[in-house]
This record gives sequence, structure tokens and C-alpha cells, in this order.
Amino acid sequence: EGRRQADLLGRRLAAEHAGGAPIDAIYVTTLRRTRETAAPLARIVGIEPLVERDLREVHLGEWEGGAFRARVAAGDPIFERVSADERWDHIPGAEPLEDFDRRLREATARLVACHPDQRIVVVTHGGVIGHLLHQACGARRFAFGGAENASISEVVHVSGRQLVRRFNDTGHLTAA
Repeated sequence: EGRRQADLLGRRLAAEHAGGAPIDAIYVTTLRRTRETAAPLARIVGIEPLVERDLREVHLGEWEGGAFRARVAAGDPIFERVSADERWDHIPGAEPLEDFDRRLREATARLVACHPDQRIVVVTHGGVIGHLLHQACGARRFAFGGAENASISEVVHVSGRQLVRRFNDTGHLTAA
């Protein structure tokens, strides 16, 4: 299913690229699933993805490696606190909110500086997507939680401002 979704995503973004919204760069994280998701698009448009380490998913400490989903499903009270306070760092050993926030701000600033007036694709993770959109528009930290796999969210950087253009667009997945 993931490969099918990545293929559909690649075709959708490649069609936008060919239709006048050119892609100048593709970024992935250090985690394999982002490289695999970006692969069909990279192949179609002929752009080699670059790795941006700082756009890796939030570090969940003791809840890494599948433990997060199991704890949430079990109704762990720590997750209730995470949700209520909108802070991942209530999880033992998780990345402090201030560090996560700074890491994403710095990565975004680097990418914007490297690609002025260009369009880039960043294949990243749900927690990162939600937090980047929070940073872009000042919404609650978890307001944009739940981005679907292979969905498209778009932030435009113009004259020092950030504009959220779309969130969780899955039209390419449902039309197939």
C-alpha cells in the first residue's frame, strides 16, 4: 500500500512540475521510509533527493520503534498529558519541545536560504508536518496532527512570511 501511495504521490507532484510548478529540489530525512516515498517522484523528474537530517521525526525517547502506537492504543495516561499539553516531551526521554522547535526552525531557514524563489519538495513525517504548519501560521502545536501518509501539505515563504496553502491533500490517493 505504501509503494502504491508513493507512486500516486510522485505522479501527482510530477504533473504539477510539468504543468508549470517546477520542482527545484527534493529533500528526505535520514529515515528510509522518506527515501522510499520520494523515489517515484525523483525518478520521474530526474532529481536526486538530498538528506536534511533536522527534518527527522520528533524523537520519542522510550516510545520509539513502535512503542508509541502501542502506548496510545493502550490508553497510556502519559499520552493523555501529551495531547492535553501538546508537548511530545512528556514522554520519558523524548526530545524537549524547545529543541524540536529550534531544530525545525533552523532547518526551514536553511532550506529557504538555499532555494530563494524556488519550489522544493520535502518528504518528512507527521509530527514534523504538524509542527512546521504550527510554526507557519501560529496555530496550536497539535492543530495539524494526523497528516495522512503520502498527503501533500504546502507552505509558501514570501518576503519573510509563511503562508499555509494546503494541508493533508490526498486527492491523488482517493481518485485512483
